[in-house]
Amino acid sequence: MKYYLLCALALLLCMGLGAVIVFPLLRKRRRIFPKLLLSLLLGLLLASAAGLGFLSVYYHAAPEALRALESEENVQVSGIEKGYYFDGPGETDALVFYPGAKVECEAYAPLLQALARQGLDCFLVKMPLRMAVLDADAAEELRAAYDYERWLLAGHSMGGAVAANLVGDGAGFDALVLLASYPTRALPEGLRLLSVYGSEDGCLDREQYEAGRRFWPEQAAELVISGGNHAFFGAYGVQRGDGAATIEAWEQQALTAGAILDLLE
Repeated sequence: MKYYLLCALALLLCMGLGAVIVFPLLRKRRRIFPKLLLSLLLGLLLASAAGLGFLSVYYHAAPEALRALESEENVQVSGIEKGYYFDGPGETDALVFYPGAKVECEAYAPLLQALARQGLDCFLVKMPLRMAVLDADAAEELRAAYDYERWLLAGHSMGGAVAANLVGDGAGFDALVLLASYPTRALPEGLRLLSVYGSEDGCLDREQYEAGRRFWPEQAAELVISGGNHAFFGAYGVQRGDGAATIEAWEQQALTAGAILDLLE
């Protein structure tokens, strides 16, 4: 939600700046419409430039995450149109993962490879400009292209919010996994939900998280990882505003993977 508010505020500021620039330059013109039109166009141009600048700064996948993109004995990792496919020994269950905002998707490869080793094949979606809102329906496309009996949808932070909206709109997934995230609309009652966050998370809006509980379905489970933080669901270094974890990233990912696999039992 905060990203939408920031975008709206930035757009308004750019529009105002456009008017500040245009009106003095055209002060001799009496007609107001050309001034307003030029102000609007200049504001949109400034907003576009600011948006591209904002999105060009992002969190990069750590070297250990990139190593997890290499195939191993039991997991074949391949690049696909939507990102990456982790094909393990399982044949019936699959998970689609939406990355957090401004995070390189490859940062989540260690978590997904761990899941694939245990029989849950995974699809890691590479979002346009690293923003899940720009390809919210990616999971539906993957589900139509691959044949599995059960499908799980998961996401981290903004990726989780986008995943929750997709499920709330009626997408037929069997389970939803939210990592440091929360729904903003009612979820189907037949859905199984797993919500996971770290006790030291400094980025998760706790008030909004608690407010989101009213949208949880009856079959909901929660895991609070003691010592975990916001960034350690992936491998992309320190995130601005986050708390200091007291456990290692691999520990947080292992606990998360275990909780996700429990959904299949």
